[in-house]
Amino acid sequence: MHDDRSLVEGRLRRVLDERIRPAVHPERVPLEVAVWHAPGEPVPVAEGLAAGVRPIAAGERWGPPWGTSWFRVTGTVPERWAGRTVEALLDLGFDPHMPGFQCEGLVYRPDGTPVKGLHPQNQWVRIGAPVAGGEEVRLHIEAASNPVVLDFHPFLPTPLGDKETAGSEPQYTLGPMELAVFDETVWRLVLDLEVLGELMAELPVESARRWDVLQDVGGTAGRARACLTDVLAAPAAPSAHRISAVGHAHIDSAWLWPLRETVRKVARTAANMTALIDDEPEFVFAMSQAQQWAWVKEHRPEVWVRVKKAVAEGRFVPAGGMWVESDTNMPGSEAMARQFVHGKRFFLDEFGIENDEAWLPDTFGFAAGLPQILKAAGTKYLLTQKISWSRTNAFPHHTFRWEGIDGTRIFTHFPPVDTYNCSMRGGELAHAARNFREKGRARHSLAPTGWGDGGGGTTREMVARAARLRDLEGSPAVTWETPAAFFARAEAEYPDPPVWVGELYLELHRATLTSQAGTKQGNRRSEHLLREAELWAATAAVRTGFPYPYDELDRLWKTVLLHQFHDILPGSSIAWVHREARRTYARVARELEDLIGAAQRALAGEGERELVFNSAPHTRNGVPAGGAGTPRRPRPTRLSPRAGGGYVLENELLRVGIDARGLVVSAYDIEAGREAVAPGRAANLLQLHPDFPNMWDAWDVDEFYRNTVTDLTDADEVAVAEDGVSVRVVRSFGASRVTQVLSLAPGERRLVLDTEVDWHETEKFLKLAFPLDVHAERYASETQFGHFFRPTHGNTSWDAARFEACNHRFVHLAEPGWGVALVNDSTYGHDVTRTVRTGPDAGTTTTVRASLLRAPRFPDPETDQGVHRFRHVLVPGADIGDAVREGWWLNLPERVLGGAHEVAPLVSADHDAVVVTAVKLADDGSGDVVVRCHEAHGGRARATLTAGFPFTEVTVTDLLERPLPDTPAPTADGARIAVRLRPFELMTLRLRRD
Repeated sequence: MHDDRSLVEGRLRRVLDERIRPAVHPERVPLEVAVWHAPGEPVPVAEGLAAGVRPIAAGERWGPPWGTSWFRVTGTVPERWAGRTVEALLDLGFDPHMPGFQCEGLVYRPDGTPVKGLHPQNQWVRIGAPVAGGEEVRLHIEAASNPVVLDFHPFLPTPLGDKETAGSEPQYTLGPMELAVFDETVWRLVLDLEVLGELMAELPVESARRWDVLQDVGGTAGRARACLTDVLAAPAAPSAHRISAVGHAHIDSAWLWPLRETVRKVARTAANMTALIDDEPEFVFAMSQAQQWAWVKEHRPEVWVRVKKAVAEGRFVPAGGMWVESDTNMPGSEAMARQFVHGKRFFLDEFGIENDEAWLPDTFGFAAGLPQILKAAGTKYLLTQKISWSRTNAFPHHTFRWEGIDGTRIFTHFPPVDTYNCSMRGGELAHAARNFREKGRARHSLAPTGWGDGGGGTTREMVARAARLRDLEGSPAVTWETPAAFFARAEAEYPDPPVWVGELYLELHRATLTSQAGTKQGNRRSEHLLREAELWAATAAVRTGFPYPYDELDRLWKTVLLHQFHDILPGSSIAWVHREARRTYARVARELEDLIGAAQRALAGEGERELVFNSAPHTRNGVPAGGAGTPRRPRPTRLSPRAGGGYVLENELLRVGIDARGLVVSAYDIEAGREAVAPGRAANLLQLHPDFPNMWDAWDVDEFYRNTVTDLTDADEVAVAEDGVSVRVVRSFGASRVTQVLSLAPGERRLVLDTEVDWHETEKFLKLAFPLDVHAERYASETQFGHFFRPTHGNTSWDAARFEACNHRFVHLAEPGWGVALVNDSTYGHDVTRTVRTGPDAGTTTTVRASLLRAPRFPDPETDQGVHRFRHVLVPGADIGDAVREGWWLNLPERVLGGAHEVAPLVSADHDAVVVTAVKLADDGSGDVVVRCHEAHGGRARATLTAGFPFTEVTVTDLLERPLPDTPAPTADGARIAVRLRPFELMTLRLRRD
């Protein structure tokens, strides 16, 4: 039986490949082809259409890396083809196995009207159905010679990832350009046989249905189709799994191509999908990422017209409601909120459509703070597929409610088809049905269907397969639906699904928390500069009439949000992307510094008085949060020699011992009488590991990296720094050099470590270790609008798999009554381990290590080479509130300005746990003040917010600054507003000004 089955399957494949598929286009004639190679970056359409061309023939090489060539194809439809369907077959030199990762094209008519995109799986352009014969054909192709960076081995270093290093060698060999007759009957037979052959392969060996589906396939196309009619008409069982097919083309906003090429990938795909919508009445296509829609509107208005028409028909659907499909681990609280603000607002403004779902199929795990952000944005559902990539533990659900740190629950679906590029193949659908973990309780799942990343989206073949699978015995039943329709159906079917509490951790791609340190630093700095710019501009606008920079802030926010895309911020894009990102972040910083400076000067007035502006949400050195004043001056730190070599830094709260190696061997909390550094261990220890993961260089770090470690204890120099109260440490290793300055903040329990690394290693991982004398079974990591606890042990496979994790500004470890915080200004990756000491110093050592730098070679062979600067703060004796404050203080340094008078805060809170994350003017230009705050300690809080300006009304709003129905306004008494917050609760208030 098995041999017979294999023989039939093999014969079917051969007959399809050698006999039937070639007959889909049985007659062909060549087209004439000419080309113009644009000399630099892509040119406007009109310029490409008008350019002079030269003849080019099939077999000729074309296209330097990242170049653009304009092909003109011309010909005449033979008179003998009258009454038949004719297509142009246009092969740019495609590799059929790599849609989206090679050359692409967009076809235009001579008047500049876009027709459709060209891709390996979609090389045809319809000329007529039927033709009259004798028609003149003239088409133009804007062809991008994007190099194959990934190739068949995804880990080889290549210079092709940046146009500055890629060279000029032609990348492609032009294939045939032809007019051809399209035999629709044969084409439909191909689809019949493909669907039934794939169904046969998935049915059990003993199934009678398995043998019914392949009888009588040797006749002519018409006879063969007639023989298959009954088999294709047999209905699915009432209990069959139900699949909602959603047309899809997952397009990374940057990855193995630069941002500018994504603009064109989106246009090609949108042209393709609007054309398919015109041809296929049941087909529905969903596109996420408002940024990509905005690119089409701005750069391809002729495609935008078609998109708007399809949206109006309900066939081309905005999805996701985010500016981009961002990373969700590393973006800060406000940035994560603004992803939804800007994304949803774009779709509302352009189409009057609001998304209920977040659409993030490819994001590398999900932070535990995300559910309440989704809810606050008016989002009900989440879709992702990426968790199926986890390598250790299989996630136990496909449909469930996800609970975040504040208790918010979001209905979530992981498509069991396990791909966001489904092609409606029988094996994919059978896998979805078998794999679906909610069997017996639910039977609906979603399949994102189409080639992504510029591969052309959904094809007519996929639509045809879905039509045959709508109601077919032995197969899941397939229906085209919008994401909204699927989620409504799935939730109604399964109203009480299981609950998953905490982060959705991806057991893969952990190195994305560290790769491309410069990109991550640019993001962190930009987020905080945006906070400062909004805060001071709003304060100045209310107090002095300063013109609030609505347009500038909107543009800058969108720039930062774009760069949080899940292959930019995580560091997994080509060199070109990160080179541009560094320049962009520098420009963003300059613009925001100018805005901040102008607003602060307007507030300070003319004068010589030294004023300190405190942008942090907590009072600092006597200066109020969100205000400016004269700071208190604590007693300076003392520095003295240490017995045995090294130095001692000391103030009235903390005494730090630095040995002759430049390592911290003591951090003594004087007030508590407690040592932070574990006995016999040293902190500020740089550790170097080899780093050669099994797969995906920039993405992955595998646990075995820990098996080999070099402690960098040799010092070139340990000396008093230039300020006379800090210690300077210099180390050399390999081809790299580290310079550190260790200082003790006056009057504070804060050891500040400034680290400069001139990094020239390859395939290495650099960590900064702090072994602490703390017995803790769990530790806290800051996440959006709160913090999240992870175990310090590896009791279960789930615990052990979290060997590299994400934090924002701090991690905090504590025993009852005493703890330690490690605060950072730009790092995200870290690990925490624990060991047990025996003997006289028995106890537990819990080691926190900040991940500083990696050196992967793919996709950027020069990743992180050069100079990097990091700042970390060790805070012995810190409770969680101290960790929160220190995180804000480190990332929002004081600004000193000469002026005439102090500046009172525009809004202040009287409770340390209530953190004001944003103060701004309302986006609608009304002049209302918007205040966003949250409870940051993990407990309940009653607080009074005090407004430094008159207001007539206070309203609780969603993130889009719209009143929340059925939500009572807080009690206001004059300038005072009483608020009550649950643990980690997020609240947005809108204050209407007089």
